[in-house]
Amino acid sequence: SFMTIIAAVQMISTPSVTENIATARQWIQQAVKQGATMVLLPEYWAILGLQDTDKLAIAEPLGMGPIQDFMRDMAQQHQVWIIGGTLPLQSSEMGKVLNTTLVYNPAGECIAQYNKMHLFSFSNGTERYDESHTLLGGSNISSFETPFGRVGLSVCYDLRFPELYRALGDCTLIVVPSAFTHTTGQAHWEILLRARAIENQCYVLAAGQGGQHLNGRRTWGHSMLIDPWGEIVAVLPEGEGIVVGTLDLQRLNDIRQKLPALLHRKL
Repeated sequence: SFMTIIAAVQMISTPSVTENIATARQWIQQAVKQGATMVLLPEYWAILGLQDTDKLAIAEPLGMGPIQDFMRDMAQQHQVWIIGGTLPLQSSEMGKVLNTTLVYNPAGECIAQYNKMHLFSFSNGTERYDESHTLLGGSNISSFETPFGRVGLSVCYDLRFPELYRALGDCTLIVVPSAFTHTTGQAHWEILLRARAIENQCYVLAAGQGGQHLNGRRTWGHSMLIDPWGEIVAVLPEGEGIVVGTLDLQRLNDIRQKLPALLHRKL
């Protein structure tokens, strides 16, 4: 059976890009040591500022800048796929950036881009978030081909919109780099991730931010790999580190043959 090892990095990102790059480097190296051929970073891995607007100052144009250089170098140096969580990319709108996933192949080429589509807002009296103040939402879905099948891209709040995942079509793996808040994560994170894996009969790899940030925000963590039956293969509840697991194409095909739900779709 065709097996490949994949990994997700969990971080507690700070307002310092340099610091976050050093942390990401350490965990990517650790994942590679454990045999990973693809490494996923979390949403906002390069910066979680003291203010939401901090990311505007470090936003990069597509194709250049220290954050993109780092991801490309890691892919090339270790000859692995790097799915770069998200970084702030310059946009056409003043005062707003794109929250973008860039994917690098083992040659260090940027081969896919996804601009986060659904923008999170939440308010319960004590916590308030509204990404639309600083982010410009994307409008296109995105996936890419690998030797072990198609990988679909999504980010954090996207997880609540199953139509996006259906639109991605037949994927071996779907990734969900995230910075789920502790409140919503505790309530919905695991159940939604497992639902996405079960209904699309594919692997789901989620990389989260996992703790208490300098800006007072608390993120849920629980980065995990889920198999197409909805079973959790590996999970890291809190703190910084990596989640490593095997993507088994034989298992995926067995599940789809025994329960051919994807062939039974009517809509």
